[in-house]
Amino acid sequence: MLGHGDGYEAGGSASFVGRTRELARIERALREDRLITLTGSGGVGKTRLARRAADLAAGTGAGAADPAEPPSEPPSEPPAEQAGTTRPVGPFPDGVHWADLSPLPDERLLVATVADALDLADHTARTPAAAVRQWIGERRLLLVLDCCEHLVAAVRDLVRELLDAAPHLVLLLTSRQPLGLEGERVLDIGPLPYAADPFGPEEALALFTRRAAAAAPGQAPPWTEARLAAARSVCARLEGVPLALELAAAQLTDHTIEELAVRLARRIGPLSAPVPGRPPRHRALRTAIGWSHEWCAPRERLLWLRLSVFGGAFDLAAARAVCSAAPLTAADVPPLLDTLVAKSVVRRGADGSYRMLDTIREYGAMWRDEAGEREALRDAHAAYFTELVHAAERDWLGSAQRTGYRRVEAAHGDLCAALDHHLATAAPERALDLAARAGFYWACCGHLHAARGYLERALAAARPEEVAPRVRARALWALGVTLLLQGEQEQAHRIAVGCEALAAGLDEGPDGNGGPALDAAYLLGLSHLLAGRPLAARIVSDNALEAHPGTPFDSGPRIRCHLVRVFALTGTGLFTDAREEAELLRAGCEERGEHWTRAYADYQLALICLFEDRPAESAVHARAMLESKRELGDSFGTALGLDLLAAARAATGDGAGAARAYGTGHAYWQAVGHPQRGTPELASVREEFERTARGELGDQAYEEAFREGLRHGHALRTRPHPYERS
Repeated sequence: MLGHGDGYEAGGSASFVGRTRELARIERALREDRLITLTGSGGVGKTRLARRAADLAAGTGAGAADPAEPPSEPPSEPPAEQAGTTRPVGPFPDGVHWADLSPLPDERLLVATVADALDLADHTARTPAAAVRQWIGERRLLLVLDCCEHLVAAVRDLVRELLDAAPHLVLLLTSRQPLGLEGERVLDIGPLPYAADPFGPEEALALFTRRAAAAAPGQAPPWTEARLAAARSVCARLEGVPLALELAAAQLTDHTIEELAVRLARRIGPLSAPVPGRPPRHRALRTAIGWSHEWCAPRERLLWLRLSVFGGAFDLAAARAVCSAAPLTAADVPPLLDTLVAKSVVRRGADGSYRMLDTIREYGAMWRDEAGEREALRDAHAAYFTELVHAAERDWLGSAQRTGYRRVEAAHGDLCAALDHHLATAAPERALDLAARAGFYWACCGHLHAARGYLERALAAARPEEVAPRVRARALWALGVTLLLQGEQEQAHRIAVGCEALAAGLDEGPDGNGGPALDAAYLLGLSHLLAGRPLAARIVSDNALEAHPGTPFDSGPRIRCHLVRVFALTGTGLFTDAREEAELLRAGCEERGEHWTRAYADYQLALICLFEDRPAESAVHARAMLESKRELGDSFGTALGLDLLAAARAATGDGAGAARAYGTGHAYWQAVGHPQRGTPELASVREEFERTARGELGDQAYEEAFREGLRHGHALRTRPHPYERS
């Protein structure tokens, strides 16, 4: 559940050093208070400390912090709390959830980011804030909001609402300033104690020692007295600020510790010389960052400022595409990026992605703006992520579909930034095209509120004469799909009818595949299916497929239209025809490595097998559907599949297994914000086989098995196989 930002905090994957007193204070606050804010200046280690506390609260901390002992010469007195004494805090039976707010440019995606942290893929038309409030409800969980300082007003309002609505919620925040709410416990996080502090352990020295040994193994302890004194001088001049110490340690590839101490003395001056009006730690951090900037070669500095366009994590392909304008070539970027990693300017995550800490990114952005590259970089950033969605769409019918889904999901924040850029720069057609293409993926991945919001904004901003009719038709289609999944059936049906009329006035287009007409037929047919009109859905899909002949795998719109036809055949009781067509679709998908259509073909085959009294075969198809939905990360589809698996188990006489599967499915239905949904025929199947399972077990045993499955579902929602033990 601790998701965002893993591996990027100061020190990366290195062991956590010191902070035993602070961890004890946080542990006590988490027991006694509901709102705790860790404050302190940039670079002081708030995020890393919060993550350590959250790991311990979740019971996943690998022991307490390492003892903060300097090399060769332990402190005269041990720390107040020895390593291993910090106990896991809680209880938080409903988990510990992490929301990284640092990539957000403003408050518009704040609630959506919190929903993502909670793994809530809301499929309703209510506001995102209402969905989050209702989902938390009576749950006992810890929610960590990291890097709140640039969104203090919006975070304050959200926190107030959540605390009022959720009586057992505990919030842990990191920010450079407190929220100022009643009941907020503010814990000011200072720098690490260093040699000049006679009352604490030399934690700064311990951190510097670890990072120095990693950067320059030849300078690892044991140290001479002179080198130990030089290391203490470095820690003192940098006032124990963790980020400043890490940046300094990275320079030991080119300097000895003694040389580093001399250079710092020249740069900062006497230890007792404060800067009026500015806390010493600000001076130390700015000195360390500025020094690192000077240490970089000109081309490294240029890449640093260009990388500041990324608000969150990025990969090498994105860095090459966005940052390789003259004088940098695409071939220049990888070695320069490796150098910035070695100098602790950029962090490399465990998954191979990269990220800059906020303070360092802000410094790069300052130079970026002074260099006049801001708009050019935003253009390049938007162009790259627009092409990413185009590529995912081109590969939708093949084995790269899963990769496309995951790339679009991972790039959610960057796609929002690209859309904001297009809308801000009066590029309505670009905004509408990107919103339309990303919108379908977002609808499938659970980002329905974002899809609807951007589609409605882009459609409102784009006058009809400013955009191509084909682009407008595609955007309306994506909005209709989104509204259907949110349960807004009447509004979606009106849009579907409008799409059908708009498509009738368009030519075939350059590909000649009838895409707009088939898209419209899919939306209109799906609207009929969800309203219980399968015959109307069949007529719509048959008419469109007859007017635009071809094979199912010619295009995405065509295969989706064939899928509506299969659903309609099942809904009208033509099981033999439905099974034959579903098996053909499934075989074609399996051959190509496609997952989305295959999942729904298996869904139909599982349903048909139930209707034809073949429950064991139904269970096979339900499991296959769940596997495909797992590949795509689709909570809504997973909930549907678990209901079918439960029905199949009940039909084979496994009442306990059915109850557990229904319970696990209920956890997924809760995550999408709906009671059980789907086409109408599924409702009768669910009711029948729930009665069957309950009748076999009795009410008490059924409820116990259901609750076991529900607990299992909550635990599995972030694991790969949601049905493994259901």
